[in-house]
Amino acid sequence: MRRWPCGARPILAFIGLSALASVQAVGQGRINGHPNLNGIWQALNTAYWNIEDHSAQALPEFWPLGSLAAIPAGLGIVRGGALPYRPEALVERDANRAGWPKTDPEAACYLPGIPRANYLPHPFQIVQGDGDILFAYSFASANRVVHFEDIRTLDEVPVDQWMGWSNGSWDGDTLVVEVIANDDRTWFDRAGNHHSNTMTVTERFSLIDANHMQYEATIDDSSTFTRPWTMSMPLYRRVEADAELLEFKCVEFSENLLYGEFLLNPPQSIPQ
Repeated sequence: MRRWPCGARPILAFIGLSALASVQAVGQGRINGHPNLNGIWQALNTAYWNIEDHSAQALPEFWPLGSLAAIPAGLGIVRGGALPYRPEALVERDANRAGWPKTDPEAACYLPGIPRANYLPHPFQIVQGDGDILFAYSFASANRVVHFEDIRTLDEVPVDQWMGWSNGSWDGDTLVVEVIANDDRTWFDRAGNHHSNTMTVTERFSLIDANHMQYEATIDDSSTFTRPWTMSMPLYRRVEADAELLEFKCVEFSENLLYGEFLLNPPQSIPQ
């Protein structure tokens, strides 16, 4: 019997047997005439740090960690360059960035939202069967269902949700997901890039070959940006024979950051 480290159990151990049967069909033809997207996928870029172009830079407040506390350089994933912020939204972005890491919902272990969940430095799993499609994420055990029958409008979703409400359809061989009712407390990255709760995300998942998929997400949020814009990146299938989606339950790692000031023996801060 395989023993798993604490907090590293396979997430899909909690999913029904019918879904697991679909997972085992990775790379085996098509499903109801559509591409088979089943598998564990991961982005290999630095968009989780900043979705725009960025240089390598230090994090001076964490200097005792040396080069471990540095941001790697990265090419942006935003088509056309810089994000088209409205002036007041750019001020908010700068405030988010100045307060990092405490202002970052990732540091607090909040659910990452869409599209950020798809390019965190953690894998995610697609479980595709005959109907709805499940996306299961390692970070914070986040998940979402892409609905093909229970299609809803914004007025029909009772509250904004951390992972939004996902309506699915197929455009030829491309999975198209419209994500509405997005909670405005999620960010796009660790650089403070943000959105409002009026944002609609239109995702497109297109297989390139058996182990590569092109991902696009178009952001339409007139409260924050002057026009819609699109991010684009490849996703890579994890092909290890024993690949499984493991849990990253991060709440225990965030408690000191969130509640340290209320503890009898608060943790020591990093020396300045």
